[in-house]
Amino acid sequence: MSPRVRAVIGFKRFNDPQLVTTGRGVVKEMKDNPNFPNPPEELKALESAVEELSAALAAQVQGGTAATAHKKNKRDAVIDLLVKLAHYVQDNCGQNPAALLSSGFQLATNNRTKSPVGKAAILSIDPGRSTELVLKLNPVDNARIFKVELAPVGPNNTPGDWKDAGLFTNSRSITVGNLVPGTTYVFRAQAVGTTGSGDWSDPVARMAT
Repeated sequence: MSPRVRAVIGFKRFNDPQLVTTGRGVVKEMKDNPNFPNPPEELKALESAVEELSAALAAQVQGGTAATAHKKNKRDAVIDLLVKLAHYVQDNCGQNPAALLSSGFQLATNNRTKSPVGKAAILSIDPGRSTELVLKLNPVDNARIFKVELAPVGPNNTPGDWKDAGLFTNSRSITVGNLVPGTTYVFRAQAVGTTGSGDWSDPVARMAT
């Protein structure tokens, strides 16, 4: 018997930015997804909950016990909704790994062998909110996180130095923010797992808006 197709549900281990990125990715991928034509009400609730968590994170910068408690409540709400949606996807994906991945959730694996981590590839870069670009990578076996770097393109189309853009868990929706509108950036990504790091992806350029 083939192992059951399962989604990664260990969201409590995610840091706050990873949780926001994952939640936004799931909302984006599950909307109008033909594999899940009748998503539960939790999807709409998740969209609101993620933005409330994002706002709570911004408010927490000011400090204070109340702000921290408020953020924790919003974080717990996002985790609860993600777990419920992950179970929905598991139960309605027809045991098809590709269908599960199309939801924005990651595929859990029972593979315990020490296989090398593959090379990441940037499939697309789309505009997100103002000053944001959203990268979509290929799924990589044995990858736990994805490291992204960027470099602004200067005069004569010459890229600058590579700079860290963050670590991400959802390869299908990676939001990179704080970009300068009108500036073209080159991006590259690397999959990282328990057995090491894969090769850097081929660089892809896109202008921020």
